[in-house]
Amino acid sequence: MKKKAVFPGQYHQGQGILSELPEITSIFGGNPLLLASSSVKTKILPVFGTDKIKSSIPNELFRGQCCEDEIERLTHIVTNKKIDVMIGMGGGKTIDTAKIVADRAGIPVIIVPTIASTDAPCSGCAVVYSNDDVFESVQYQKRNPTAVVVDMNIISHAPSRFLVSGMGDALATWFEARSCERTRSLNECGGLSLMTGLHLAKLCYDILLDQGLSAKIANEAHIVTPALESIAEANILLSGVGFESSGLAAAHAIHNGLTALKETHTFFHGEKVAFGVLAGLHLTGAEPKEISQVYSFCESIGLPTTLAEIGLEDVDTDSLFIAASKACEPGQSIHNEAGIITPTMVMHSMIMADALGQARKSPTCAL
Repeated sequence: MKKKAVFPGQYHQGQGILSELPEITSIFGGNPLLLASSSVKTKILPVFGTDKIKSSIPNELFRGQCCEDEIERLTHIVTNKKIDVMIGMGGGKTIDTAKIVADRAGIPVIIVPTIASTDAPCSGCAVVYSNDDVFESVQYQKRNPTAVVVDMNIISHAPSRFLVSGMGDALATWFEARSCERTRSLNECGGLSLMTGLHLAKLCYDILLDQGLSAKIANEAHIVTPALESIAEANILLSGVGFESSGLAAAHAIHNGLTALKETHTFFHGEKVAFGVLAGLHLTGAEPKEISQVYSFCESIGLPTTLAEIGLEDVDTDSLFIAASKACEPGQSIHNEAGIITPTMVMHSMIMADALGQARKSPTCAL
């Protein structure tokens, strides 16, 4: 079995680097279209966009959901206007939509994340949802983004909840990579993990533990510090390369299962993934010391450690079983864990993750 890793073509990160977008874009095409989220249109471009960006790059408003209806609408625009380079600027769903549209049109895509909330910007895959925000599928593009442009001035002014959610998404990278390596499961690009992918996944985890809290504090103050720079890189680049080149396992499958419960829909991807990490550690019998370390990290930056913190305070076992069953559907990444994983096992792991999370919140807890 071959080993394989994939990477974005270029990665740019720095303060004020958005001003270079027209020059970067011109390398790859002369008729660009910028897909912009509503916040990009109303808040970010008016403040951070240069006159050159506003005059040389036309933009189209993203309608809010990475679903087939929106993908088809934008593909029609790209075809009719003969767009030769697509730019996705915004959060995860905006950039995933831009990636799919560009792939179907056979043109390069440049990604400009405005929040460090997921590892989607560097990856060659995208998550498609229903119009009602229920996970439907992961779609894989023929190549990773041509370029990723991360302006730290924009990242530092985003609400810190986005950065924290990105750390929740990135938190899964090492544990899922480790599971895939142990079971020799294929990664997201169709091969076994190289040492490069594994070490980047581990580096991602180490940076989270070392710099996560400091980065959150800097973000809350809207300042750019070395810690915030490091966490932005971990959330976007290291996690992106790490998960795609080393694989997914329990945490993201449990996230996908949780999307079946409407109560979770107001919570971010990384927040649900973080709870999936905790449940996955119980599911796979991780060492108590490691479990405690991950709970402590989540508690320190405000990631969910209980079901109540992802909208499921009064959830019953029937509902949890629905989520667990979705997590265990054929093709879900939970089957990259060792052994045969059943919905009952997953449901029990979620209940255990919640119970320990609640116990640790007790004033008398010595854990």
